[in-house]
Amino acid sequence: MRVPEKRWLTAFRGFFLLTVAVVGTSPAAADGFVVEIREIADMKAVFGTVQAADVIAARARISGTVASLSVDEGSAVTGGAVVAVVGDPKLALRIEALEAEIKALKSEVENARTARDRAATLFSRGTIAKARLDQAETALEVAENKMKASQAQRSVVVQQMSEGAVLAPSSGRVLAVPVTAGSVVMPGETIATIATDRYIVRLELPERHARFIAIGDRVLVGRRGLDKEGGARSEGRLTKVYPELSGGRVVADAEVENLGDYFVGERALVWIAADRRRAIAIPRDYTFERHGLDYVRIARDGGAAIDVVVQLGRTTEIDGGPAVEVLSGVVAGDRLVKP
Repeated sequence: MRVPEKRWLTAFRGFFLLTVAVVGTSPAAADGFVVEIREIADMKAVFGTVQAADVIAARARISGTVASLSVDEGSAVTGGAVVAVVGDPKLALRIEALEAEIKALKSEVENARTARDRAATLFSRGTIAKARLDQAETALEVAENKMKASQAQRSVVVQQMSEGAVLAPSSGRVLAVPVTAGSVVMPGETIATIATDRYIVRLELPERHARFIAIGDRVLVGRRGLDKEGGARSEGRLTKVYPELSGGRVVADAEVENLGDYFVGERALVWIAADRRRAIAIPRDYTFERHGLDYVRIARDGGAAIDVVVQLGRTTEIDGGPAVEVLSGVVAGDRLVKP
């Protein structure tokens, strides 16, 4: 004779195992909590690596010798800050030469202007022809243009000298400084490598999980030091899933708060939804302990509530509140009351 399914479940409640996992919205009665089975995300623990979202090089804009360095590995910098100064003695010599040339051209302009004024006076008296006046005016214009060209060249050299200051392209932390004071550098050569302030966690998941993850999925990052136990965690979201598999793994990036004090390249334990399955979870405050065993209190219609031993699993959340997995002891439809 076949035992009805409901009676069978009641008789073997203590042996009915349900794998329980994370967040879901569970209905609550007015005076208790109603247990139900639902499809939930299956959180898997994987290792992620903290990376800078962008790594930028602060480069020299002119050739010369590194006169000074104001940063070292690990230094924090702000965008536009001077990280080094590159000096070129030839630029100072060029400025001196141009200043002497400009001084000589000023004298030449004064002479040309005097000659033009004299020619204008003589022309007004009818002493010289108009061609002599035009020649004097042309000589003055040529001298003035020569002086303007020399002044422009001097401005270019002054700008080149100001470009000897190597600026941080963005705020962040210095990862590497491949030069020292006194090093000879060329234009475009890297003076410092800077990791921007925005950090991400880069994940590499097995290929079988690729179809279950998507941009916007929730992730949890464990405490520093690869601590597998509970404790403080940071919550984040997947922001990028790379379309190419690498070594049989799918690569994804997640943005998580409070990563500013991590080392670039530091590993972290990350929980991510890699599948979905049917499971049960109940609020933590509906459980209590007695003589080393975990209990819940189940309400009965028309009778007093009874205490039932349960087997608890990992902690989780329900509607943003603390919850716990139940591996055995309750079934869907049970109404729990707080102890």
